[in-house]
Amino acid sequence: MVMFLYIPIPSFIAMATLDNQFVHLLCALLSICCMILLGFADDVLELRWRHKLLLPTMASLPLLTVYFASGGLTSVLLPWPFRSESRQIIELSILYYCYMSLLAVFCTNAINILAGINGIEVGQSIVIATSVVVFNMVELTGENWQHHVLSLYIMLPFTAVSLALLYHNWYPSEVFVGDTYCYFAGMTFAVVAILGHFSKTLLLFFIPQIFNFLYSTPQLFGLLPCPRHRLPRYDNQTHLLNMSRASYNPSTVHPVVMTTLRLLHSLGVVHIEVITDGVEERINNLTIINLMIRITGPIKEPNLTSLIITLQVLCSILAFTIRYGVARFFYP
Repeated sequence: MVMFLYIPIPSFIAMATLDNQFVHLLCALLSICCMILLGFADDVLELRWRHKLLLPTMASLPLLTVYFASGGLTSVLLPWPFRSESRQIIELSILYYCYMSLLAVFCTNAINILAGINGIEVGQSIVIATSVVVFNMVELTGENWQHHVLSLYIMLPFTAVSLALLYHNWYPSEVFVGDTYCYFAGMTFAVVAILGHFSKTLLLFFIPQIFNFLYSTPQLFGLLPCPRHRLPRYDNQTHLLNMSRASYNPSTVHPVVMTTLRLLHSLGVVHIEVITDGVEERINNLTIINLMIRITGPIKEPNLTSLIITLQVLCSILAFTIRYGVARFFYP
């Protein structure tokens, strides 16, 4: 609602002079609203994971349609190791639209699977949004400044709304955000990255979410049992959070997967507990939240949220270092 009330401001200030940027803003809001509706449907109907991959794809269709109709670029600049005098840009055509659709799918679900404790969904989104705003402001002096202005028109009200929501969502939470906010935040990040032409930079801000996705892969792809909710386990006596676990029969797991899990267990990245030798074992649910508890031991919920948000901040600093330090060697 705040974003819709914000529409007249850019239109009166500068949008009228920025060609079709105002149309892009409206289609971005349409995609975001579609994702909010689908997120609400997920909260009510508890959709399966395969449906959660389809929903962001559907919600991104208005955005991709307008991007195509307005003649959006589908070429990418090659990094210097793969660049030559005759070939510096590669045209991806339809593959670029597939990439943008997958970006929408990833962003929405990446926020959704790093969730489950008070303040974590909104907290990580605020850090990412703030990073995007800082990046946009730095790039306002560049030649593509109009794309970053459009991004700011979306990210500023989103950040303000999320800050207000965090006040009520922090432990002990008075408001539970559910999948609706996760999808809302993820699609917001996806549309600004697509319309702002900085999708690679956005993925740098998603470093913890990318790690969480890779860490969760065995459960997400059915290689190990995956409960619908992989939340930490609350101890009523100590009031601390402990790792939640999933049971499995090692004889039914692929040998390569088991070998990898044994290696990760020896490195302390996962915790495997033998219940009955050769028959039943338990492993911590593979999320970065449980991994943090594995490292720190039982911990209070607000402290765990603060640790993960701090990790998100440190990864944003790393992202800026890569974007403005390391990247110049590949894109001089």
